[in-house]
Amino acid sequence: MDNIVEFKVTGRFALFTDPLTRIGGEKCSYQIPTYEAMKGILSSVYWKPTIIWIIDKVRVIKAIRTQVRNIRPVVFSGGNSLSIYTYLSDVEYQVLAHFEWNPYREDMAKDRNENKHYFIAKRMIERGGRRDIFLGTRECQGYVEPCRFGEGTGFYDNYGELTFDLMFHGFDYPDEIGKNEFYSRFWRPKMENGLIEFIRPEECSIRKFIRPMKAQAPASIGIIEDGLLEGYGEKEEGL
Repeated sequence: MDNIVEFKVTGRFALFTDPLTRIGGEKCSYQIPTYEAMKGILSSVYWKPTIIWIIDKVRVIKAIRTQVRNIRPVVFSGGNSLSIYTYLSDVEYQVLAHFEWNPYREDMAKDRNENKHYFIAKRMIERGGRRDIFLGTRECQGYVEPCRFGEGTGFYDNYGELTFDLMFHGFDYPDEIGKNEFYSRFWRPKMENGLIEFIRPEECSIRKFIRPMKAQAPASIGIIEDGLLEGYGEKEEGL
């Protein structure tokens, strides 16, 4: 059985934060979703330490529109400050992805049942995911449902090619790269007729070392899942 999954994610707002805009305390979204954001959405739908989700393609269905909102975030010194956040408005994406085994989690080798994880992932997509879905940040609620990738009409179907400058791709977690190091990755994407083909994480040539970080220890407490007792862990939220 192929381990490819297809789904649609929609939302009123999205905020795929450009790190450069955080310097002044305000946030501005990229025009297109990041690899890490789509991986985070799929991990909220279904994730286990046994697998690593690989995002293959994203199709932008609706027109890229932005909306500015005034936000009053809490400051550490007390009180509130006024910030301006730039969100994407009324978004819809189709996502094509697949999972691979995590070679650095040998403790989960007995859990490498491809059919099991594939059918659980499909079932969770049909049910809208196991956990809440966020489009880049917590205040942007998203909704997941199954779809056939490429079906329907998209706003950019005959638009041609759009290129983007340097953009955040994702994080390299210690338990996924086999090193006690934490990196961020960057790339220069392009969109062809609304279709974005992500390069694989190991193909990103631009990386930034963030800090030393130890791989997550196997969970000592399991959860009952489909009749089996299995480990469960959390991941850091991506951009």
